[in-house]
Amino acid sequence: MKRSNTQTAFALPAPSAVLELLKPITWFPPMWAFACGVVSAGSSFEGRWAFVAIGVLLTGPLVCGTSQAVNDWYDRHVDAINEPNRPIPSGRIPGEWGFHIAVAWTLLSLLVASALGLWVFIGAAFGLVMAWAYSAPPLRLKANGWWGNSAVAACYEGLPWLTGATVMAAALPGWPVFAIAGLYSFGAHGIMTLNDFKSIEGDKRSGVASLPVQLGAERAALVACAMMAAPQAIVVLLLASWGLPLYAAAIAVSLAVQIALMKKLIGSPRELAPWYNATGVSLYVTGMMIAAVAIRPIVEAMP
Repeated sequence: MKRSNTQTAFALPAPSAVLELLKPITWFPPMWAFACGVVSAGSSFEGRWAFVAIGVLLTGPLVCGTSQAVNDWYDRHVDAINEPNRPIPSGRIPGEWGFHIAVAWTLLSLLVASALGLWVFIGAAFGLVMAWAYSAPPLRLKANGWWGNSAVAACYEGLPWLTGATVMAAALPGWPVFAIAGLYSFGAHGIMTLNDFKSIEGDKRSGVASLPVQLGAERAALVACAMMAAPQAIVVLLLASWGLPLYAAAIAVSLAVQIALMKKLIGSPRELAPWYNATGVSLYVTGMMIAAVAIRPIVEAMP
């Protein structure tokens, strides 16, 4: 016997379904960027461990988790066709619980962010606004690959990096941190494009103008690769100009390997995007940490 609408409205979702809705697998990129920010800050860890732990909770399970809940709620009709086993279309998150969880996680994120100071609170608030703007009408930034991928790249890489540095320094970080975080955030736009190759046909049917839909698969792959490579080349030049040749060389070698992998990716982006995520993107994020370690003494020496 089917449950009535009233029963469904008051049914509680299982904790496992809520956890699936928040997608823990997506938490790693912002937590890694946060760790890069912590390392790059040039500050002692003494007395800051609790703040670091709260920051990891904020960037991963809370703010990123919120973005996943918001996205699943506003994509529930599309998921009912493409991924009917997702928690909301499958009924494991019944009624409007998906929306309520997204709102509750937003408020909880702001509450936790307030414990880390004004600048972290402002950063978290910006990230949450972007999370809602990405998925929810009327803006629904994800409908255009240029805007949507920019929002995700900023909130997955640049914003967590700056948050980590701010948590460690208890103040806004120095300009080298902004420069390096900004460059890697820009490059992450290309990484976001790689995730769009798996859903080209579905995006076309649902009116989502991802870059592969707008440009075609091969041209979108070229753009993605250029956007990933260019900022890394600038990082290499910056580190060399700051008297850090060994770190610059390490990232240059990583970039050279990535370019070799990119040549293969461009030939068959639909099939090879997951492969490149596992290889080239791994080198990209490794370079992030190398750069974070490299600029630490520079930031530490700043007045």
